[in-house]
Amino acid sequence: MSSPVLRRVVRRETHSPRTVAMIVAVVLVILALLFVGTEIVLNLAGQPALLLGPAASLAWVVGLPTGVPAGVSIAIGAVVAIVGFVLIVLAIAPGRLSKHELRVGENAVVADNGVIASALAQRVSDDTGLPRDQVRVGVGHRSVDVTLSPAVGVPVDEQRVRGVVGDELASYRLAKTLRTSLRVQRPRTPEVDS
Repeated sequence: MSSPVLRRVVRRETHSPRTVAMIVAVVLVILALLFVGTEIVLNLAGQPALLLGPAASLAWVVGLPTGVPAGVSIAIGAVVAIVGFVLIVLAIAPGRLSKHELRVGENAVVADNGVIASALAQRVSDDTGLPRDQVRVGVGHRSVDVTLSPAVGVPVDEQRVRGVVGDELASYRLAKTLRTSLRVQRPRTPEVDS
């Protein structure tokens, strides 16, 4: 895919805009600024404060480290640090949607992870002879997790299943290579008391 327009379209389809997080943050900042502005205007007009006047607010903030127990100060600091960390991560990290880009010549094709997982599960089910409900597949941004739950005594050739999953993924021509993990969960046989 060489077209910058197609690359941009694929990026928009596979990455989440941070619109909701940004709107929440902006609304909170606007509300805080409106409150502070209202308190300042009321103070300048000689009216009583709604909650805390500017001078009282500043005195409270300055006296906070000594007027509050150390544990409460640490808890407030931790909450502020966590909120700041979350905002920084939201600002920097790309928001990924549960979709993958497929390479199909000059066309842009985006497939949902659920569709890829369902197709893989069906292929594994068809190839191994296991019923579809005994094959679970999860597709993430970097990996594919295949879990098989065969009945007691049903053999499973793990190398063959890995090959089937690898071949199927290769046929999709995903833009990014996915790591595959395979688990075989055998049901426990009930113990017989003698």
